Amino acid sequence: MSSPDTQIVFVVSADRARASQLAPLLRRASVVHVADAETLLREAHVQPPAVALLYTDLPGVPLSQVLPMLRQRAELAGTQWLAVGTRGLGALLSAGADALISDSTAPDALALQVGNMLARARQHHDLHGRVAALQRRSDDWEHEEKVRDQLIHMLVHDLKNPIAAVMGLLEIVQDDARVPDDSRELLKVARDETQHLLHLAVNMLDIRKIQAGKMNLRRELMFSPMFQEVMALACGDVGSGLRDRVMRTDVESNLSPASADPEILRRVMANLISNAMKHTTGGGHISITVRSVKDAVQIGVQDDGEGIPADDIPNLFAAFEQSRLTLHGRFDTGMGLAFCKLAVEEHGGHIGVQSERGHGATFTFSLPLAHDADDDDFVELLN
Repeated sequence: MSSPDTQIVFVVSADRARASQLAPLLRRASVVHVADAETLLREAHVQPPAVALLYTDLPGVPLSQVLPMLRQRAELAGTQWLAVGTRGLGALLSAGADALISDSTAPDALALQVGNMLARARQHHDLHGRVAALQRRSDDWEHEEKVRDQLIHMLVHDLKNPIAAVMGLLEIVQDDARVPDDSRELLKVARDETQHLLHLAVNMLDIRKIQAGKMNLRRELMFSPMFQEVMALACGDVGSGLRDRVMRTDVESNLSPASADPEILRRVMANLISNAMKHTTGGGHISITVRSVKDAVQIGVQDDGEGIPADDIPNLFAAFEQSRLTLHGRFDTGMGLAFCKLAVEEHGGHIGVQSERGHGATFTFSLPLAHDADDDDFVELLN
């Protein structure tokens, strides 16, 4: 009895002696005699052969009519078909035979040819197995990613409302004149940390969206006034922490229109301004510049804070790669900067940083001008 790994060779011929003669020469294979076309159709389904020798002198239904049906079966995709005879070889070749050989070929030479075809069948089987294994791994990975996305989505949405409620209550209490000054300062810290938590949750969700290609940008033509408005809104989003920073915003007048999503740009700016605030002390300077460069609008956020160690810069925009302790005792996960990079690149722009330890940092990114955007997007903007 053959083992599961033993390759099967069909000898499709009315003469059983042909199979008996070949079997001793193929000791690592199981040679099976198949007497007619009907049996071939049935047995090929039960035990798919690695190689099938099709003798053209088989009586009954021509094998040239049967072979196309066999080649359509998925389980026979790796089977090698060898036409053997002196007549009718052309019909079998047209029907899908892989090779031809004369029926007068010496048994040793025939066995050598079959051995070569067995090797090719084995290679196909191994390759198919590896492809199937990779497909299973890919399916498992996609399933895990889907579950992870659903979990993050549920987590963020379940957190947003209670966090927003806590922020609102903290603001109400903080503005109460009866609250002592020392408690008011603690409330400010609590609100800032709550806002940081909200930004972290939203950034996490948006990073997953961009990575999955689900972030649909709502591009608009952005001129200088809209840039000024977005910068002001972004500063407001950062919160009360900017009150003890010296802020300067310089938006070049008469900017060429850029193609961008204002809400996403606002989020990018809020993250960069928040990052600058976290790495500067009270009285520190933060400046925002928006100016025209070749084929783009360039936006910069500069601070005079602690700067960035050179070793941290290569991984600065990778989520969870940045774990620097800020001046305010908070470990920075880098989630906000990761979002900035993905969002800017989704627009077709680039982002980078220049910094020296102890001398602040300057984050700069570009947005393509409207005429450099995709043609379809630009037509949509004009309409």
